[in-house]
Amino acid sequence: METLLIIDDDVGLLESLQMHFEEILQDGAPRYHVVTATNAAAGLKAAQESMPSVVILDMMLPDRSGLEIIEELKTLCGDARIILVTAHHDMETTIRAMKAGAFDYIHKPFPEPAALDLVVDRALEYRQLSRRAASVSVESAAARLGDIVGTSPLMQQLVKEIGKVTSSHATVLINGESGTGKELFARVIHNYSYDEQKPFIGINCSAIVDTLLESELFGHEKGAFTGANVTKQGKFEVAEDGTVFLDEIGDMSLMLQSKLLRVLQEREFERVGGVKKLKLRARVIAATHRHLAEEVAAGRFREDLYQRLKVITLHIPPLRERREDIPLLVHHLLERINEKVHKRVTRVPPEVLAHLTRLPWRGNVRELENVLTRAVVLAPGEVLLGDDLPALEPSSPEPGRATHTPTPVPLLAAPPVDDASQIPTLEEAERMLIQRAMAVTKGHKGKVCQILGISRPTLERKLQKYGLAPSVPSSIGGQG
Repeated sequence: METLLIIDDDVGLLESLQMHFEEILQDGAPRYHVVTATNAAAGLKAAQESMPSVVILDMMLPDRSGLEIIEELKTLCGDARIILVTAHHDMETTIRAMKAGAFDYIHKPFPEPAALDLVVDRALEYRQLSRRAASVSVESAAARLGDIVGTSPLMQQLVKEIGKVTSSHATVLINGESGTGKELFARVIHNYSYDEQKPFIGINCSAIVDTLLESELFGHEKGAFTGANVTKQGKFEVAEDGTVFLDEIGDMSLMLQSKLLRVLQEREFERVGGVKKLKLRARVIAATHRHLAEEVAAGRFREDLYQRLKVITLHIPPLRERREDIPLLVHHLLERINEKVHKRVTRVPPEVLAHLTRLPWRGNVRELENVLTRAVVLAPGEVLLGDDLPALEPSSPEPGRATHTPTPVPLLAAPPVDDASQIPTLEEAERMLIQRAMAVTKGHKGKVCQILGISRPTLERKLQKYGLAPSVPSSIGGQG
C-alpha cells in the first residue's frame, strides 16, 4: 500500500480526494493509505510521521506557501514525489516549482479523476525507477520570463523541462524554427540557473565569417593577424562563469566545429596566436533551426560535436502547433508595440483574433509581431482592424524554395459508423495515418509533413513513438 499525503486548506476538497483515492483497489485491496493536512505545519508533521510516496501540495496555504516547504518535505520524506497544485496559471511559478524539485505542477480545478490518477501513477512509476530526489535550490531568481508567453500543453511541458535544466550547468541544445524565440528561452535558462547575476554572451554563428568568428569566440593576441593591434578577449573568456549562447550553430564551418569540439572536451582554449591555456568556465547553450541529425548524415556537421551539444535537447514548438497561445501573445505583443510606436491599440475584435489564430505563421512569433506592428501603425483608433492583416491563405514561400501543393490523398477510409468495434483509438488512427502518408510519399518526410500539416521534429517524434523509424534517444523526460 502506498501512502499519499494531501496538503490543502480546502476541507471539502480534502475529503473528496481522500474518498476517491481510498476507493482505488489493487489486487482486491486498497492501493492507497491517504493522510491529509490543512496547513504547512501539519503537513510537515504528517510527512515526517507517515513517510508518503507522493505528496499533493497546494500552493496557497494559511501559514506558508507550498513552494516554501518543498525543500523541507524532500528532507523529511526523502524520495517522495511532490505534485504542486494552484488555482493560478503562472509560468514563472511553474519554473520555480520545477526548479525546487516538484515532480509536476497542475492547476485547479483538478482534472477528471482519471487524469489526476494518471499524474499520481506516473509519480509512483518515476519514484520506483529512481530513488533519488533532485537536490535543487529553492532560491528565487531575480529575472522575469520576459517575452515568453503561453499556457498551451506544449508550452507548459517546455517550461517544466526548463525548470529541470536550470538545476545543472550541462550543455543545452535548443532546436526550433526561425522566429520561435530560441534566444529568449536561452536567456530564461541562464537567468534561472544562477542565484546571482552572471554574464550572458550571445553570438550568431551564421552572421560572421570564419576568420572573424574564431577571433570572436576565442579572442586573439596582439599581432596574431593583420589588423590585430591589441590583445582581445573572446566570448568564452568574457562570459567568465556565466553563459555563452551560440546561435545558429548549424551554420558553423567544419573547421570551427573541430575547434569547438576540442574546447568542449578539454574545457580549455587558446586565443588566436596565443599559447597560454585558458579555462572554459562558462556554460554553453547552442541553438539552431537546422535538423542537426540530418546535417550529420549529409556530412555538414560533425557527429562527435553533435553528441557533445545534445547533452540536453529542448525543442521550441512552432506557433502553428500551439495556436491556443496566439490570443495571449497578441495582447502581450500589443503592449510592447504600442509603447514602441506610441499608439494605444488595445481592443481586438473576436473575429480578428479568430483570424489571427487561423493564419499559418510560417515565421512564427517574429512574423506575428511584424504583422501586428504594421496593423497597429495603420490602425486609425484603438481597435485592431482585420483589413490590415494577411489573408487566410498560405504565405509566400521562402526565397529559392519551390512551392509544392500536395495532391489530396484518401489516407484513411472511414470505418462503419454502425459498428463501434471497428473504430480505432486516436493513437491507432494517427499511426495508420502516418504509415499511409509515408507509403504514399515513398518515405519522403518533407512531403509527409506537408500532407499532415505538422513540423519535421513532430513527425520524427511520432515516427519514433509508433516504431515507424529507428529510435533516437531523447534528452529530457522523453522529449527529443
